[in-house]
Amino acid sequence: MKPDLFEAPDYYLLDDLLSEEHKLVRDAARSWVKRDVSPIIEEYAQKAEFPTQIISGLAEIGAFGPYIPPEYGGAGLDQISYGLIMQEIERGDSGVRSTASVQSSLV
Repeated sequence: MKPDLFEAPDYYLLDDLLSEEHKLVRDAARSWVKRDVSPIIEEYAQKAEFPTQIISGLAEIGAFGPYIPPEYGGAGLDQISYGLIMQEIERGDSGVRSTASVQSSLV
């Protein structure tokens, strides 16, 4: 396994535009990607397999329909939160991000 050493430079000071809630959502997704996706994804890519064990982690970080209202079982987050979650997952792997966004946007 290969550790994720990404440090997230903020050259354009975009963090200044985010609310504390947005930063918490982003940081939770970032931590999960660093811990559960980045260390294993290259091996799975080389085997041409999808790491199905990460599906529950995607659910735990709210990657499936985060903007769906709570009364329908969603987290009720806004579109900025959704974008931040997807951006962090994409940094780890495009296929994993596609899995999350398809479940949120197309299904």
